[in-house]
Formats: sequence, C-alpha cells, structure tokens
Amino acid sequence: MARFELKLPRMGESVAEATITNWLKAIGDTIEADETVVEVATDKVDSEVPSEVSGVLVEQLFKKDDLVQVGQTFAIIETDEVVDTVDETVNPEIITEVARAVEVAKELLATPENFSKSDKFFSPLVKNIAVTEGVSVDELEMIVGTGKDQRVTKNDILEYVENRKFNKITPAYTADTMSMSKVENPSLSQKTPPVVKAPLSVNGGDEVVEMDRMRKLIAGYMVASIQTSVHVQSFIEVDVTNIVKWRDQHKNEFEKREGEKLTYTPIFMEAVAKALKDYPAMNVSVDGDYVIKKKNINLGMAAALPNGNLIVPVIKNADQLNLVGMAKAVNDLGSRAKAGKLKPDDTKGGTYTVTNVGSFGSVFGTPIINQPEVGILALGAIRKVPAVIETPEGDFIGIRQKMFLTHSYDHRIVDGALGGMFVKRVAEYLEAFDLNRNF
Repeated sequence: MARFELKLPRMGESVAEATITNWLKAIGDTIEADETVVEVATDKVDSEVPSEVSGVLVEQLFKKDDLVQVGQTFAIIETDEVVDTVDETVNPEIITEVARAVEVAKELLATPENFSKSDKFFSPLVKNIAVTEGVSVDELEMIVGTGKDQRVTKNDILEYVENRKFNKITPAYTADTMSMSKVENPSLSQKTPPVVKAPLSVNGGDEVVEMDRMRKLIAGYMVASIQTSVHVQSFIEVDVTNIVKWRDQHKNEFEKREGEKLTYTPIFMEAVAKALKDYPAMNVSVDGDYVIKKKNINLGMAAALPNGNLIVPVIKNADQLNLVGMAKAVNDLGSRAKAGKLKPDDTKGGTYTVTNVGSFGSVFGTPIINQPEVGILALGAIRKVPAVIETPEGDFIGIRQKMFLTHSYDHRIVDGALGGMFVKRVAEYLEAFDLNRNF
C-alpha cells in the first residue's frame, strides 16, 4: 500500500496557517475520497479539509489546537490508489537549484539572527513577519502569546508591530540594552505569563463559561480597534418612503425573475458604494503615519454565524455591481455565513463596512470600526413616523418611513466635515431613490 501525505491546502490569499479544531477521523478509520478528515480554523473562518484519496488513516501528526502551516503534512493515509510522485522528467538542473535553495534556507534559519538562539517556538510565518518588521529575538520573547502554550501567533506579532509604530518604540534592540532593561524592569524577564484561573461564583449559583474561540477573537479585535482609532460618530435621519414603496411593489417579481429575495440591504449597499466613489478619502486605511488609498471599493457586511457571533464577509468591487448583482452577492454571503460555509478569502480585502443594527430592532447604534478601515455605517430600523412634508401648497404632517444612519469614523484621519458629508451623501442617494427605476 502507498502512503499518502495529507497536507493543509491553500485556504485563500494571505492565509498561511490554520489551527486544528476537531479531528473527524481517528487512527484506523476508513476514509473515502473527498470525505472530511479534520476541521480547521483561520483567524476569521472555520473550514473543513477533505481527503484527496480513499484509504485508512494511520497517523495524525498534529493534535487538536495545534497550529499547521499551509502545505504542511498533518496526516498520513495508507491507500491502494496510485499516488502522484515527482515527475522524473523534470530537468535535473532545476531540482539541483531547488535543493541548493533549501540548504541555504536551512543555514539561514540556523543563524542567531533567525531565532535559533531562542528556546521558544516561533512559526515560520511569525519569523517572517519579525524579519520584515525588524523585530528582534528579544522582542519576540517579550510578547505574551495567545496561542496554544502561549505561542506567539500572527495576530500577536502584528498587534505588537502596530503598537510599536503607534508608541514610537525603537525597533532595534541590542542584547546589552535588553539585558539592562530586564534588570531595571524585572517584569520584562518573565517569559511565561501567569496562569489565569477561571473566576469562581461567589454564591455558587452562577455559571462560569469560557468564551469560544470566535468570541475571543472578536473581543480582541474590538479592544484593539478602540485602542487604535479615535471613534467619532455622525447621525442623520433619512426618509426612505420611496424605497419601501418600490420594494413592496417589486419584491415578488424580483424573486420570481431572479430567484433571489429582495431585501433592503443591497439598496443601501448600492448607495454606500456610490458615496465612496464621491468621497474616496473614506475608502482608505491607515498604516502608522501613512494613508493607503484603496483602488477598489470592497464593502464588508456584518453577517450572523451559526453560533450567533458576527463575521464580516466582503463584497468585492461593489461599485461595479447593479442592483441584481448586489442582491445576489448579499444573499450569497449572508446564507453561507449562516451555514458556516464562508471561505477565508470571503472575509479579506474590505475597505469599508456596513452593519444592519435595524435587523435587531435597534433605532441606531455606534459601531466599532473594522480595522484597518477608517469608517463603518450602521443602518437603523425603518419606522413609520409623523413628519413635516413640504409642498408648493405649504407644509403638512404625514406618515413617512424613516431610519437613522450612524457613521463611526477614525478621527485620526477623518475630520467631522468629511465624516458628516459622507453620511449625508448616502442619505441623499437613498432619499432620491427613483420609484420608476428598473432592477
């Protein structure tokens, strides 16, 4: 029988590692081709890894909660199938060059500059980020990791690098200065953080439950966003009576013709995309002292996961979609989020985010910015309210459909004028909605 190495497949752009969350097959189990062997999780979504061959699982090279790099073998399957091997017709000179490159890489990794002097484990991804950002071994050892056994994860080092930029910390530390710092501040020499015990119920009647992995990640993102951005909000009330009327008139026809439900969300997303084209200074991100102007308009939309947590899948090039295309994108991402079927790439590359707090009955909310973006728009509930209606014959009171828009923006880079004008432009597009428009 042949031994097939089951490797962690590529899971999307910029995704270099994943954590094993659950083995679905035990050693000795029979596996069919395309049958799921293990469940893994990236920093955003959970995924399943199927077997490429039929056979018997004979080795599990990693345990639950272990970190696996893309391309790394995590299981061995014995199979009767013919397993692809290296093509012997490949030019031997190419093979020789690759082998030389591997040896050079091994030598580099063995040097003190490449972390071999540390007794802590750092993944290749973390090492690569450290080299790129000029983070020394001593600095790495100071970082309190949130991974298994206090390992430093990608998010840990990226957060450290961001904080170092924000606090203007000098990246170059020598061994001598680090030793002096540890003497002056003994807390720096503590490599292993204290074990945090679960809180105890005072009266014995309270239930203490640990956060799940996704909730811990969300909590970390929210705290980091508040610590990074100066949040300011602008509020505006919008008359969406024409939108409500138009949707009521066309939703059945739309579903019959397109096979998609017509919700309010794609209409709102369309208006946001137009406003971002008018105010491209909102379609940016901040990296230290630099502003990155985004070429594409990629709209994030907060969606519910099966466990009730929220995630932000991204509609790529949203400004290029018509209403039908926007509706299909919104429905597809929303339904796959609810089913837990989002892919890592589905949550990457967002440039601005929209969250519909009105779906929970909230009139308005003050959302937290999805880093590294600089703004997020909250859509409040649509309500029937009495309103003053201006006509050539005079003003009168009537019943209108209205909602609040809340724009949270990063005051480091977005001033009140821009933040207010942007949300006002979104409101203008919504209030000018054409009752006679087609899909």
